[in-house]
Amino acid sequence: MKNFICTSDLDFTQLEQILQLAIAMKHGNLRLDCLKDKTLALVFFNPSLRTRVSMQIAIQQLGGNSVLLEPGISSWSLEYRERVVMDDVKTEHLKEFVGVLDKYVDGIAVRCFAEMKNWVEERLDPVIRGFLRYSTKPIINLESAMSHPCQAMADIMTIREIFGKERKRILLTWAWHPKPLPMAVPNSFALIASQFGHDLRIAHPPGYELDEELMQKVKHLSKQSGGSVEICNSIEEAFDGVDIVYAKSWGSLNYYGNADAEIKEREKYRGVWIVDDEKMRSTNNAVFMHCLPVRRNVIVTDSIIDSNSSVVFQQAENRLHVQKAILARIFGDAIS
Repeated sequence: MKNFICTSDLDFTQLEQILQLAIAMKHGNLRLDCLKDKTLALVFFNPSLRTRVSMQIAIQQLGGNSVLLEPGISSWSLEYRERVVMDDVKTEHLKEFVGVLDKYVDGIAVRCFAEMKNWVEERLDPVIRGFLRYSTKPIINLESAMSHPCQAMADIMTIREIFGKERKRILLTWAWHPKPLPMAVPNSFALIASQFGHDLRIAHPPGYELDEELMQKVKHLSKQSGGSVEICNSIEEAFDGVDIVYAKSWGSLNYYGNADAEIKEREKYRGVWIVDDEKMRSTNNAVFMHCLPVRRNVIVTDSIIDSNSSVVFQQAENRLHVQKAILARIFGDAIS
C-alpha cells in the first residue's frame, strides 16, 4: 500500500488489516516506531480540528515528525490547473510545490475540500490527483472533493467496536444546514458501509442524490459484500427499524456552483430534516453518528447528541487510531 486515497481503491482484506491494526494499537497491544527518522508534510488547504490534531499526534506516536503547511497562509498560494497562464493571484504551481516537498519529506498528507463551483471538474479530485502525479512519495487523502477515507475508516471502526461483525441496518440521512456542504463524507461512508456488507439506507429530499457514478460503485460493492442499498425520500419512513443513524448534510448537484439559489431551495426542509427524539424512537435503539463539527439543533437536537446513544466522541477518537494504522501500513515494512 503506497498511497491512501479512497477506501474503494482497497479490497476488503486490506481494509480489515487496517481495522485490526487500529484496534490493536488503540488497546495498547501493539506499539510501532515505523516513522522513526521520517518527516511528513501536512498540507491543509482548509480549516481542521480532528484531522489536523489526530494526524500530528499519530505521526508523533509512531516516532516521526510533521511539518504543517497552509497554502495561502503559511506558504504561497497554489495553482493546480495544467497549462494555465498564472497571471492572477496564485503565486506557485502545484508542480513546483510538490517537487520541492518531494526532496524534503517522506510522505505528504493533503486536505483539500471541494470548491463548490464546478462538479464536473471537482468530482475528478484535481488537487489530490495533482499531488499523486507530481510526487514520488506516499500521498494520504485527509479529505478531498470526492472522499474522506480516514473518516470512513474511523466510522467503520466505531461500528465494529459496538456491533462486532454483525450485518446492521444503517441509515445515512441528509439533514438541513443553512448552506450547501461538500459530499466527501457521505460518499465515503456509503462506500465503507457497502464494502463491509451492511444494509445501507440513504435518505435525502428529492434533488439531493449523491453522484451517480459513486452510487453505481456503492451498489456494486454492496452486491459483492452481501449487503444492500436503498434510497428513501421520506424523512417519516427513513428511521424505521435502523440500528445506526449517521447524519450529514450535503449540497445538491442540481444547484452546484449556485449557493444562493440552493439556500432558498433547501429552506423548506429546515426543522423537518433533523435528527430528533421523535425520529430516533422509530429506530431499533440506534446509535447516533456524525463526523463533526455539527450544528446543534440544526442537524441534530441537543437531546440526541448528548444522549447515551451518541458515539461522536468515539468516532473522533478513532481517527487517531485508524490514521496510525494507515501510516503503519504504508511505512511499516515489517507489517504484513
